[in-house]
Amino acid sequence: MRIVLAGSTGVIGRRLEPLLTAQGHEVIGLSRTGPVAVDVLDRDAVAAAVRDARPDVVMHQLTSLNNRDLAANSRLRRVGTRNLVDAALAAGVRRIVAQSIAWAYEPGAEPATETTALDLDAAEPRQTTVAGVAALESAVAEAPEWVVLRYGTLYGPDTWYARDGLMAQLAAAGRVPADANVSSLLHIDDAATAAVAALEWPGGVVNVCDDEPAAASEWVPAFCAAAGVPAPAVTVGERQGWARGASNRFARTHLGWAPSCPSWREGFATV
Repeated sequence: MRIVLAGSTGVIGRRLEPLLTAQGHEVIGLSRTGPVAVDVLDRDAVAAAVRDARPDVVMHQLTSLNNRDLAANSRLRRVGTRNLVDAALAAGVRRIVAQSIAWAYEPGAEPATETTALDLDAAEPRQTTVAGVAALESAVAEAPEWVVLRYGTLYGPDTWYARDGLMAQLAAAGRVPADANVSSLLHIDDAATAAVAALEWPGGVVNVCDDEPAAASEWVPAFCAAAGVPAPAVTVGERQGWARGASNRFARTHLGWAPSCPSWREGFATV
């Protein structure tokens, strides 16, 4: 297939392109600095790039996180996704595969499933992130065929959670809490292989994360040990209701997908 990969120079895109090429697909990479240099916020430029590429599939792996500017990332999800989806639909593209996140769910006691509602009533600053996710997923669902990948927190080489990554630096400064909040994590390589598999998945949202949601009091010290930085003191208290993690049972049971790193416990060795 001809595949437009939006975000081809990002941490997932750089891993995804060679995987797709190895399967015989033709990849047209879009990014601000990629083979086809396009600012996804430029509606006309996106429309022209997708029209000229004549793709069978559009893959959306765009983020804007270099400066930890969550508002900018939310704007990209809202405006950039709208531009990309409209361009795909105008070009007759049937399938869109898009990156989302697995920590935008409403509060609850158990790890969230794909049927759990998004946390649309969240207060700021969380509201900005959730609203961006909701807009992205709603736009993508306009395609005739679509898959939204709700990724867990990414770790591994080139991510924030790498030995030389942002979170290792913040942890060394004592600014990463080891508290009761629960997360689901995902090795960066598993994020890429899931995106390839999604070319054949039925439409819908899918939690793509490892098998072991865990409180920060467990996984943050393990990450710090792997990154070679001092671990913060574990803090007590209740977790925030939305910090519940996510279940990958649907992907495992119905789609036949399983992470190569089933748990952050062994996966952190790669940082």
